[in-house]
Amino acid sequence: MDKKKPVTNITSMLTETRVFPPAKEFSKQAHVKSMAEYKKLYNESIKSPEKFWGKQGKNELAWFKPFSKVMQWKAPNAKWFLGGKLNVSYNCLDKWLNTPTANKAALIWEGEPAAPGKVGEERTLTYKQLHHEVCLFANVLKRNGIKKGDRIIIYLPMVPEAAIAMLACSRVGAIHSVVFGGFSAQSVADRIQDCQAKMVITSDGGFRRGAVVPLKKNVDDALMIEDANNGLLAKTIERVVVLKRSGNEVQMHTGRDIWWHEEVSLVDAHCPAEKMDSEAPLFILYTSGSTGKPKGILHSTAGYLLGAKITTKYVFDIKDTDVYWCTADIGWVTGHSYVVYGPLANGATSLMYEGAPNWPEPDRFWRIVAKYGVTVLYTAPTAIRAFMKWGTEWPKKHDLSSLRLLGSVGEPINPEAWMWYHEFIGGKRCPIVDTWWQTETGNIMITPLPGVTPTKPGSATLPFFGILPEVVDDNGKPVPKGSGGKLVIRKPWPSMLRGIWGDPKRFVETYWSEVKGSYFTGDGVRQDKDGYFWIVGRIDDVLNVAGHRIGTAEVESALVSNPKVAEAAVVGRPDELKGQAMVVFVTLKTGVKASEQLKTELRNHVGKEIGAVAKPDDVRFAEALPKTRSGKIMRRLLKQIASGVDIKGDTTTLEDFSVLAKLTSDE
Repeated sequence: MDKKKPVTNITSMLTETRVFPPAKEFSKQAHVKSMAEYKKLYNESIKSPEKFWGKQGKNELAWFKPFSKVMQWKAPNAKWFLGGKLNVSYNCLDKWLNTPTANKAALIWEGEPAAPGKVGEERTLTYKQLHHEVCLFANVLKRNGIKKGDRIIIYLPMVPEAAIAMLACSRVGAIHSVVFGGFSAQSVADRIQDCQAKMVITSDGGFRRGAVVPLKKNVDDALMIEDANNGLLAKTIERVVVLKRSGNEVQMHTGRDIWWHEEVSLVDAHCPAEKMDSEAPLFILYTSGSTGKPKGILHSTAGYLLGAKITTKYVFDIKDTDVYWCTADIGWVTGHSYVVYGPLANGATSLMYEGAPNWPEPDRFWRIVAKYGVTVLYTAPTAIRAFMKWGTEWPKKHDLSSLRLLGSVGEPINPEAWMWYHEFIGGKRCPIVDTWWQTETGNIMITPLPGVTPTKPGSATLPFFGILPEVVDDNGKPVPKGSGGKLVIRKPWPSMLRGIWGDPKRFVETYWSEVKGSYFTGDGVRQDKDGYFWIVGRIDDVLNVAGHRIGTAEVESALVSNPKVAEAAVVGRPDELKGQAMVVFVTLKTGVKASEQLKTELRNHVGKEIGAVAKPDDVRFAEALPKTRSGKIMRRLLKQIASGVDIKGDTTTLEDFSVLAKLTSDE
């Protein structure tokens, strides 16, 4: 053992004994029907990956020119399906044109604006109609000088045109970079500068909780931001395409800005898909980095599409009759893989909703499920905890019997939220697929298969085909089952990131230097005696309390298991005696009052659930926690508040600044 580097595994003490086997009726009709079948396929995918992936690539994707070699791997660089030519837009649209799927709904969309008791706008696009719209817009791109390899920023609300723009980019071979509509002008400018984009596709505005988000104005501001050394950050932009959505007044700059609706009237809908190399870049998606400079995660064509397609098929057990709803925004990787590319590559019906889950009332999601007969729902634990806080009366108002499968994504789901989801949304009959994956991985990596895997509340369970995860210590050595450690992936997989745009050094340092030859996920994890994986939080968030390394996810889970708590976030602050003291920020359920007595009760509750070592040093009550617009808690800000230091770093992704103001004024 390396003496210079002491091994300190993550202490993992939360126990969960409940197990939910799949229903026999569900297993009978599932794509994968038994544990024996899963094990056979999984073993083949690990022992003979080229044979397994070669078969999947050939059967699942439509090729203009077949690939000659399945994989080339020299860590950290992977190439998949070498020599093959294909097009993502073709695989999602043209492939279905001469089949009955052509007239099936590809996208069902509901807009946010709604008065209490009324529904929002609706649009349905069949595969044939979506193909028509994509070809028109692809010709608009060409008309405005876009060529293979050019980068395009997409900064749109959750409207069908967001998917149309993505598919049009892939059709002509342009590389898209979607920027979430909640991001600021500075975020847009930084991303334009990093990828040297030629075009921005935006709209006049988007709706959010009844207000208009001024997207076009943000773009105008972004294009004026200067850097002391280099002048304008976004000087590469030649065109801004503007979609008319919210009707707010905008300034149009002659020669640069053009209206979407005017441009599509000038072109026809004949646009053959470009023949793209299997490894051609498909998109760049920026994810936050610890340095504050966002990382441009690069995904390529064939491997990414295959991963998105087969995980959608097997994890959501997707059927021709499903109305499938992934609630993520297309600005996140979940929206790329599981709103647009994965469902459409399977010929599925994908539902998109523009707005907030509690607009105009907290039953908006359940109203949509009942209205469209949603069968598969994929959402985030943070949303589920918000629904819990709002109370069961909201889902109870609606008929949710169409649901047959539930999914969870974005962070570990605590057992309490899992059970609530199971009982009040799934009516105790729907399997729950709790999925672990990342922007970098491109598709779901660890997950139950709904007809196969007995589930345990809070565990992502077992690896997907071709994925070889391992729990290791600080020296990269495997740890015994039941111990906590770092999660690494030992083998390459088709949808893995191909690099960080323009920064190969950072790519190696971030993902490939921690454990030689393996992809380092940055997550802490333990594996139980059944081989199930339990994510315990980001390694950066692991606390070192009196020599014990404790994952924040476990403590948060213990707190939320108290019936008075709606949500919790755990951070560390420097402590002379313990190294780090544990500070917990708690949001209480509606009607529960904060008190010193409740602080003591919650400290003791954590001690009882996990152990005395995990008892929080400080419990703070908060009306709300600082979150990004995607619902992730901004622990970095809470750490600074807990430590009593000034708030530093980027806060542009914060959804509600008043939350931060209240927390800092409580000091």
